[in-house]
Amino acid sequence: MVQIVQSKAEFEEYLKTAGNKPVLVDFFATWCGPCRFISPKLERMSEEYTDMIFLKVDVDEVEEVALKCGISAMPTFQLYKNGVKIDELIGANETKLKEMIEKHRK
Repeated sequence: MVQIVQSKAEFEEYLKTAGNKPVLVDFFATWCGPCRFISPKLERMSEEYTDMIFLKVDVDEVEEVALKCGISAMPTFQLYKNGVKIDELIGANETKLKEMIEKHRK
């Protein structure tokens, strides 16, 4: 299940409580076509990779988090472990997103 982040405090809490569990963050906008395209695929991945946490951040609603994370294009996917960003993918490429997930799940 993909969790929708509503605030900076909530985002930071997810990263803190995840520990060494990978956290994939989807930075999106409601007006972004590629974001809408990849969204159902991300939902399926969250059901497949149950050993990870999946988050979505609306860059217009939670702008403070988007700015802090250096987001300039959507969708941007960032992968965190132990509260630290370890990888990033820009664009709605399902294959590359799965590759990034597989690379860091171990």
